Amino acid sequence: QINFVLQQQRGLKPEQAASASKVALERLIDQELALQKAQDQKLDRDPRVVQQLEAARREIIARSYAEKIANGAPKPSAAEIKAYYDAHPALFRERRVYNLQELMIQAKPEQVADLQAKLASSKGVTEYAAYLRENDFKFTANQAVRAAEQLPLANLESFAKMKDGQTMFNRSPTGAQVLVLVNSRSQPVDETQATAAIEQFLWNERKRKVVEDDLKALRGASKIEYVGEYAKGGAREV
Repeated sequence: QINFVLQQQRGLKPEQAASASKVALERLIDQELALQKAQDQKLDRDPRVVQQLEAARREIIARSYAEKIANGAPKPSAAEIKAYYDAHPALFRERRVYNLQELMIQAKPEQVADLQAKLASSKGVTEYAAYLRENDFKFTANQAVRAAEQLPLANLESFAKMKDGQTMFNRSPTGAQVLVLVNSRSQPVDETQATAAIEQFLWNERKRKVVEDDLKALRGASKIEYVGEYAKGGAREV
């Protein structure tokens, strides 16, 4: 039991194992005492507890099946890793580290277009922030340093083309996001350095696709009946 607990602690160093095992032992003792007391009070027969146990059992077994299917996905080849490296220069060969200023603006959907137009006509972020204050827009300002791999992949090519002082405008669930590139510096990653990370990323994507395709096949081969209020909308798209 102690070994199982330790296996769940990712990144545990060998020199930390002894102290971690003592902590795990004490927690297991507390857990066992509570378990015995709960069984004396027949809490393990409580309908809510039984339902939670069954839900956990289903989740564990279903996850184990998905992991087994995923592990059957072949690892990417050296050629596939090189192709990915060459196809994403902004992540590797031309990788940059960005110093960004972010404005998160609360706005109604019908106000977003005007906010974007005002940003385009403003001389700088200071003037734009003054406009937001004057028009009672609530917003927060933050500054952060982000490497290329920490940015949304869909926006990375756009970031790579930006020059210092330029802005990017995005819609957000609560209004809009404005990103200002304060400055950036080049910090490339060569193919040798990137290989392990690319291999893991491509393999994870391949495993995800294998599981997704398997579930679609299972649904296609099964008879699924929706009843009650769930029958009104019919089967969901998969």
